Amino acid sequence: MWHNRNVWIILLGEFVVGLGLWAGIIGNLAFMQEVVPSDFHKSLIIACGILAGLVVGPLAGRIIDQSKKKTVVQQASIGRIISVLFMFMALYTNSVIWMILFLITLQIAAAFYMPALQSIIPMIVKDKDLITLNAWQMNARTISRIIGTAAAGFMLSFFELKWLYIISLIVYMMMFVITSFLQLDETSNESKINKEKGSFKEVLPMVKEHPIVLMTLVLMLIPTLFLGSFNLVIMKISEIHQSTTISGLLYTVEGIGFMLGAASLKLITERVKIGTLLFSLAFIIGSMELMLLLSDIQFFALMTFGIFGFSVGCFFPTTMVIFQKQVPKDFHGRFFSFRNMIDSVIFQVVLLSTGMMLDLIGLSGMGLVFGVISLSLTISFLLYSKKKNVVMHAHLVSKN
Repeated sequence: MWHNRNVWIILLGEFVVGLGLWAGIIGNLAFMQEVVPSDFHKSLIIACGILAGLVVGPLAGRIIDQSKKKTVVQQASIGRIISVLFMFMALYTNSVIWMILFLITLQIAAAFYMPALQSIIPMIVKDKDLITLNAWQMNARTISRIIGTAAAGFMLSFFELKWLYIISLIVYMMMFVITSFLQLDETSNESKINKEKGSFKEVLPMVKEHPIVLMTLVLMLIPTLFLGSFNLVIMKISEIHQSTTISGLLYTVEGIGFMLGAASLKLITERVKIGTLLFSLAFIIGSMELMLLLSDIQFFALMTFGIFGFSVGCFFPTTMVIFQKQVPKDFHGRFFSFRNMIDSVIFQVVLLSTGMMLDLIGLSGMGLVFGVISLSLTISFLLYSKKKNVVMHAHLVSKN
């Protein structure tokens, strides 16, 4: 796998685009602090971009399935480049309208880029290497998040805000060049472009026909409960301990745990069946949500985030492999667009619910609610999978 240049292009591209993304995110927050006084208005501005990504999702899925994946990825890179130009206009005019255009264009580009990339991965490696590549792709994303946020924060201390977007522009241009070197065999897809015009509505019947896909989609809610509340929970723990230092420690411990989990996943899957692993990870993540009850003790707070990071580092690559293997390749574009849309909606619902619960019942109460929901889902689907054992277990064993 490591002698395949497409693999290195995907990993390098993931890292590079992550740097540009996080530089832009930090820049956006700094710009809004100067121009938008209301926190509510800030959330509405951010929601505009997310909404645009949701609206364009079905179209993106159809286009990805009917087009060459490499072309879609490159056009999405051009979309990102154009979006940064809008942000330069926002800085020049001090106008929020241009920033909204920036966010909308960026999210539309992401709605095409991410599902196309997830569709490319099973095209460039053998099934036995999917776990490894998905794990390292997420590691590349995590490393870019750590470096990108640290570098952007450092730059803001010494340079004007525009330099963050100059870096983003350069990075997105690099991404376009890097992806141009992808070598994909898409000849089989070319014949389908003219023959097939798959509807986005076909995704739901397909999901119902594949119980393991449906089960995995629902189980992804479990880590999303924690991830959607992540920043608010860390701020709350920081308030409880009256320490800003613990915030940095929690982010660091979670990031290190994530990378260790992703790096060791290949070794784990050689010893544990993928179905057993998925349920075990879901149970551990649900237990860590319950552990938030003890977050007033620093050791338990750090342990919770470390174990959660490790579990999520194993969980997401595992679910990605299940989707890439079990979902028919003709549906990859539409399915991954559908999955990204679900993620966006749930993430926003969890974020709003977390804010409400932290005000009403506090961090311990929120942890209890999320933990009970997660463990209930895990137990319910474990019983469901045992009931459907002949079909689902056979799928997992034969395709692992």
